[in-house]
Amino acid sequence: MYTSYHFTSAQEISNDIIQSIKEAFKTKPVTIIVEEEELVPEGMTTDMVEILEKRLKEDKDGYIDIAISLDHVKNRYGLPN
Repeated sequence: MYTSYHFTSAQEISNDIIQSIKEAFKTKPVTIIVEEEELVPEGMTTDMVEILEKRLKEDKDGYIDIAISLDHVKNRYGLPN
């Protein structure tokens, strides 16, 4: 048997829920998994969010200014400045 509960806040979890789990499963072994729900911004996939999170954790010392970056692109592709 599989049962899933979803709450908008952890504060909604009451002793009544625990009691109902005990009543439903009696003496059978159970596993309770608690995970924080991650909200994915509209228009983004979970893969996009994962990549963004990795990039935000990167060391920013090697980053260059946007103007310098654009100059590199223009020079590389022979675009006018």
